[in-house]
Amino acid sequence: MSVSDPALKSRIRAAAEEEERTTYERRMTEEWLRAIEPIGTDWHKPHIEDAPYVLVVFEQVYGLHGERKLKHYYSKESVGIAVGLLLASLQAAGLAALVHTPSPMGFLAELLERPPNERAFALIPVGYPAPGAEVPDLERKPLERIMRIL
Repeated sequence: MSVSDPALKSRIRAAAEEEERTTYERRMTEEWLRAIEPIGTDWHKPHIEDAPYVLVVFEQVYGLHGERKLKHYYSKESVGIAVGLLLASLQAAGLAALVHTPSPMGFLAELLERPPNERAFALIPVGYPAPGAEVPDLERKPLERIMRIL
């Protein structure tokens, strides 16, 4: 789902920041907070309103056939792969995107009036990079530490 309405983006931001504030103040351990410190992130999410579009990806956890629920197998894996391809495509098109996964994300289904069989998977503000935008230079693990060739 794509959201461009400024009023709706504002409501999404307010709800996301409320969850994030709780996460930073009560849910995150000191170890977790130290681990994300180099990224410079916190509970403030102005990019949700700054970006011209906010994509909200939902996972359909089960289908509906009349009153009957039909389980969807591997929905998380399928949606995760689709989001990865989406992000690669956005980057190839010269756009900036920042995946945001506030937890819990139930507020998105409520704000966007989604059916009960859908669960928010990711919130992705998308647009052209702001002038002077910087991406943290994170140290990557060397290939030999993450892949073993047999």
